[in-house]
This record gives sequence, structure tokens and C-alpha cells, in this order.
Amino acid sequence: MHQIAHYWLWLGNRGDLADLRRIQDEGIRGVIDLAREEAIPRLSRDLLYCRFPLIDGTGNDPWLLVSAIRTAAHLIKLELPTLVVCSTGSSRAPAIVAAAISSITLRHPATCLRMVSEQVPHDVSPGLWKEITEVARSLDQTPIAAGVVI
Repeated sequence: MHQIAHYWLWLGNRGDLADLRRIQDEGIRGVIDLAREEAIPRLSRDLLYCRFPLIDGTGNDPWLLVSAIRTAAHLIKLELPTLVVCSTGSSRAPAIVAAAISSITLRHPATCLRMVSEQVPHDVSPGLWKEITEVARSLDQTPIAAGVVI
């Protein structure tokens, strides 16, 4: 589990969800789970849990990608300490977080992915990233930073 500098945001893998003590010690209040192939974890009842079952590659529904990006962006803006996970923590989690940060800061998604990738191990699926950047263009039309309600 790695915290992203300047944000109340951690990226991790499925194994991190089993370490409830560390989640509590870090002050994490929300979890965004992006792993389609994994079972729903047993978590503490006081944690916010959002699941967006994404494919680590192509074939994701655009509405699901937009929902994951906007939810992550909203929790970032609220400064709710949030853990974003996928199976290995190296593809879906950094890609969705980069897109969420991009939608808040209005920086290019690739710039945000580089920033995130400098802080966490990564191996983002090119097909997934292509799908994310395509939906990110539609988010540019209605940026969260401009006060759009999620």
C-alpha cells in the first residue's frame, strides 16, 4: 500500500484489504475496488466500499469507467482517506487514480499517470489506458473542478 503525495489517497492490491489493522492505522475511511475477477472482501462495517468491476484490458463499459473515475475524484476532493485497489495494484488502480486527478486538476491524463507512476509500482494495460483516455475526453467537457455534481 502506497500513499500518493499531496492526496489522502493510497494505492494497493487485494492483499492490502486483508490488513484491516493497517487500513485503520492509516486512517483510511473508503475503499474503491476495481478488480472484476476478485471476490468481494470482508471489510469493517465503518468503511465506505465502492466496487467497479473493471477488466484489466479492453472491453470495459464507458459508463463503468466514468463512474469509477468520478467516484475517485469526488472522494479525493472531499479529502476522504481512500484506498484504491485492483488485483496487483499496478494497472487499474493507478490508471483510474491518474484519470481522477486529471479531472480535478485539469492536467492531461498522461501527465497525471506519470506522476502516479513515479510513486507506485505500475504496469498499466495499454488497452485499459486507451479506454480511460477516451472517456476522459468526455469528462473534459464537464470537469468536476467546475462544480459538476456527481
